[in-house]
Amino acid sequence: MTEYRFCPRCAKPLTERADPDHEGGRVRQSCPDTECGYVHWNNPLPVVAAIVEYEGKILLARNAAWPEGMFALITGFLENGETPEQGIAREVMEETSLHAGSVELIGVYEFIRKNELIIAYHVKAYGTIALSPELLEYRLVEPAKLRPWRAGTGQALGEWMRRRGLPFEFVERPGQ
Repeated sequence: MTEYRFCPRCAKPLTERADPDHEGGRVRQSCPDTECGYVHWNNPLPVVAAIVEYEGKILLARNAAWPEGMFALITGFLENGETPEQGIAREVMEETSLHAGSVELIGVYEFIRKNELIIAYHVKAYGTIALSPELLEYRLVEPAKLRPWRAGTGQALGEWMRRRGLPFEFVERPGQ
């Protein structure tokens, strides 16, 4: 749970409370000022993820903050006012300069460790790859050689492979 010390509305120190008659009795941070009424719900953030298919291969990218050899799907946060389909098309364009030709929902997956809800798509992309500054490099991988990990976007990748009849085994972490 994300911890805050002060109310973002009125700046009073937050307290923890559990209401057994509401909210399932969960302990939540809240403002003690009844006129303010702020409750920190700590809802998961919606994240979009893309299995980007480009010229028959899957594009994996390495974030500048990641160790060498660690590659993953294109991901990003939804922005206010956009649909998940618009969000993933924007993320693919921002991070790779590729256009989303078709966008197909794979599924929705929980990523509890990061308090995220991943909305995953298969995106057939076209154009010329040019990475954003947040990405250092990319790889184009044959679909049958992909190795999904057990958490986060790996569940979506495994599902996509299973639907296509591709053999796979989960690895413990991305990049293995």
